[in-house]
Amino acid sequence: MNRMPNFAFRVAVAAILLCSVVSRLRAQTPATPPPAQQADKEKEDDEDKNPFAPEPAPTLPPGMAGSDANDPRAKLTPGLYDAGEASMGIKHLLLLKKPDAFQLGASDPDDPKVQKTIGQLGIRNTSKMPKPLQLVIAQLAFSNSDLAFQGNHLFQGNFYGVNIYDIANPANTALLTSLVCPGGQGDVSVYKNLLFMSVEMPNGRLDCGVEGFPPEPPSPAGEEKEKKRRIPAAQKERFRGVRIFDISDIKNPKQVAAVQTCRGSHTHTLVGDPNDKDNVYIYVSGTSFVRQPEELAGCSGEKPDKDPNTALFRIEVIKVPAAAPQDAAVVSSPRLFIDPRTGALNGLNNGGTHGKGGEKASDTNQCHDITVYSAIGLAAGACSGNGIVLDIKDPVHPKRLDAVNDPNYSYWHSASFSNDGSKVVFTDEWGGGLGARCRQNDPIKWGADAIFRLQDDKLTFASYYKMPAAEPDTANCVAHNGSLIPVPGRDIEVQAWYQGGISIVDFTDPAQPFEIAYFDRGPIDPQVLVLGGEWSGYWYNGYIYGSEIARGLDVFELTPTKFLTQNEIDAAKAVHVSELNVQNQQKIEWPAQLVVAKAYVDQLSRSQALPADRIAALRKAIQNAESSHMSPSMLAKLQRMEPSLEKSAATAKSPADSARLHSLAAILKHPST
Repeated sequence: MNRMPNFAFRVAVAAILLCSVVSRLRAQTPATPPPAQQADKEKEDDEDKNPFAPEPAPTLPPGMAGSDANDPRAKLTPGLYDAGEASMGIKHLLLLKKPDAFQLGASDPDDPKVQKTIGQLGIRNTSKMPKPLQLVIAQLAFSNSDLAFQGNHLFQGNFYGVNIYDIANPANTALLTSLVCPGGQGDVSVYKNLLFMSVEMPNGRLDCGVEGFPPEPPSPAGEEKEKKRRIPAAQKERFRGVRIFDISDIKNPKQVAAVQTCRGSHTHTLVGDPNDKDNVYIYVSGTSFVRQPEELAGCSGEKPDKDPNTALFRIEVIKVPAAAPQDAAVVSSPRLFIDPRTGALNGLNNGGTHGKGGEKASDTNQCHDITVYSAIGLAAGACSGNGIVLDIKDPVHPKRLDAVNDPNYSYWHSASFSNDGSKVVFTDEWGGGLGARCRQNDPIKWGADAIFRLQDDKLTFASYYKMPAAEPDTANCVAHNGSLIPVPGRDIEVQAWYQGGISIVDFTDPAQPFEIAYFDRGPIDPQVLVLGGEWSGYWYNGYIYGSEIARGLDVFELTPTKFLTQNEIDAAKAVHVSELNVQNQQKIEWPAQLVVAKAYVDQLSRSQALPADRIAALRKAIQNAESSHMSPSMLAKLQRMEPSLEKSAATAKSPADSARLHSLAAILKHPST
């Protein structure tokens, strides 16, 4: 479910823990090397630095604009639980701190808990690792990740397991139970009585044990100097893949299956087949190293030209029998990146890197996140170097229909469809969520959303959107997970931006997206970049929930502004779902209630699609119908307005207004009570 790409520190397992592209920690070289060695030393020094050390933003590239330093969010005071806050159109109802079991409980890198945690992750030598980095790695082992919902329950993933909350009264959300089960990254989804969890890090055990595995032995003589990467020694009790729990007893989840995969599961997507009611499917995206065949038979990390059966350049599809989840198994490994002309497995590559320039574009060999939209038979994959569209009518054998890349995109991370399927919003997780990427001089086209039109299964770029406020050097900030808010007549998404907070964007016109609400806190620390902020920002049955990486769980409620009326908020709250896994996107259907009609009238007033006197007449007629408790005479008056609205729809200035007029006319013709 989305999230953080592989932060490869290249220190054995630290590489897996952080799942992205940071640096390998190396042995020190002489302070003044001979001139012939200077270039190598500069490269080595660059890789040895602490990736969490704040760095000033570089000069803006020519033609690029940066973030707004005058925004109220730009200079909030720092703090963990007492940081300054700024908001517009969002009311913060609650912050629930992480349970004690999911806290490192240390803020000093010399605390024994830090070394104990690093040891459990399998990191064998920290002597060359900066102390602040040691603390951050230990803290990451307890980071909150993604969210899933079912009924009155919220499931919050964590690198250390899962917390389950009662949200029957969102403003008084309460912890029901904690499932301690380390292994990162802990992304979750739910289906009936089943809970699924992604596991990617090499400290994951089949039995959910917290002890990890013995630290790796020191590198053989000379290997440290040669900077070779080592894969952790094979362990028969290691688990990397997708865990399946029975949650029939919500306070006592029981693991019933654990499906191993070669690269583990960084994220996964729940997929339903309308023609198969007995099974559910899981698309597994692994972004980490390939384990050795001694640990899992059939795994190979070779390039395709050396091994056509490589575990790279594919995803896994798990089939889960709903009545017998213990029989879940991998049933296919689709090659989504293949070149249809040549048959080459590595048929796609990245369009840009945001690096120092001159880097060769790398092959796309993984998907970070896949969002399926079964109602239209399509999926959108954010696949490291590319955005892709898939045909998923046969969910076991998805087929690529289109692929795009972008020189302004560094790491394609996640995707969301508009409700009608005509647009796709892709995110760019530039820097893997580890860096400050929303500073005044960071280009607003980098680490942003890219909005595409989707027509005839082909993607066409429309525009970028990025949270507009400038953030400080110690606030990790980049585009991350979001979901649609079901406001009728508009395409609106709530989205997390790590320590950039929550931003809500209207992308009804894909060429001109704009922010309509936000919430933000100051950075956790004024001097050091401490990983934190909102991993996910999701709307569920009338409220917004934020998975705060370091702090806990946030609960928000929308408030009216000039960009969003109370009627629009109430119409969104009229939509209820029984279950929400955001990467398994559901088609939104609005009830034919007068509150929805009032939202359309507000929108038609805002866009001046109808004269003021007609807007006033519509509002009065709707109010009279409500006040009369839907009396026949008042309903008849509403129905008489329907033909003129349909006529206006035919001459509306924009497709959006035409659709609103049609929808309003349909409600007034047959309003539900």
